[in-house]
Amino acid sequence: MHIVYAGADWQKYWLNSLKSDKTIGLVPTMGALHEGHLDLVRKAKSETDIVVVSIFVNPTQFNNQEDYDNYPTTINEDLDKLRKENVDFVFLPKTETIYPEKPELSINFGELETVLEGAYRPGHFNGVGIVVSKLFNIIKPNQAFFGQKDLQQTAIIKRLVNDLSINIKLEIVPTRREVDGLAMSSRNVRLNLEERNQALILFNSLTKAKKELLEGMPWFEVQNQIKRDFEEMPLARLEYFELIHPERFATYKDFDASQKSSICVAAYLGKIRLIDNLPIIP
Repeated sequence: MHIVYAGADWQKYWLNSLKSDKTIGLVPTMGALHEGHLDLVRKAKSETDIVVVSIFVNPTQFNNQEDYDNYPTTINEDLDKLRKENVDFVFLPKTETIYPEKPELSINFGELETVLEGAYRPGHFNGVGIVVSKLFNIIKPNQAFFGQKDLQQTAIIKRLVNDLSINIKLEIVPTRREVDGLAMSSRNVRLNLEERNQALILFNSLTKAKKELLEGMPWFEVQNQIKRDFEEMPLARLEYFELIHPERFATYKDFDASQKSSICVAAYLGKIRLIDNLPIIP
């Protein structure tokens, strides 16, 4: 496994892959790797010739400085996991490598920035768009792999690729969950035992809501019941629980079984913010 720290170091490897007609798969991460990340790696290895995993905690996508400062860093453990998966390259840049100067560019993703994560984390998707664009330009992959857990982020990246005619195939890999259903997240390691136990309300609320919708309960009743469930959890604070179109992210007021739909949830467990989603009608 090769570790590269700058775009110039990667350039010679990219040229060799070009000459040998080998495809490149990119798995962008912020480190603190878990099985969900490794699912992306395995998918990339099954579909491309050369797999590059980037590890970079991107400061421009954090609208909360404390969250950025406390984001878990486990680089030695991450590299060990990637070696065991026989990853070809790890791109491990420093902040000044990615941002030699503060970016002046701003990317507006339209209505995707006005709902859910866009509404609650202003500037977040601008930061995501800029860093993903940089990674695409540096690594020049044929395919890039992202997790379904960050559903709205995948919609943002799809729009970036489509609107800018970037010649990259995107692969969205299903969410990997713990045995009890909690979506795997790098932030889970920051939960104490009681917070971890109460965090199950995210997945439980999604599965409960899906069941009740499919049984005919009106959406407003389902949503109100879930809000009451969260109020009974002393460490949990619900931020949103919405029924949406999984591509346009328009929010629905009523459930229609003939339309694509997913439910998205965000909540705090203590100081730790978690998100999750579940398809209702794929």
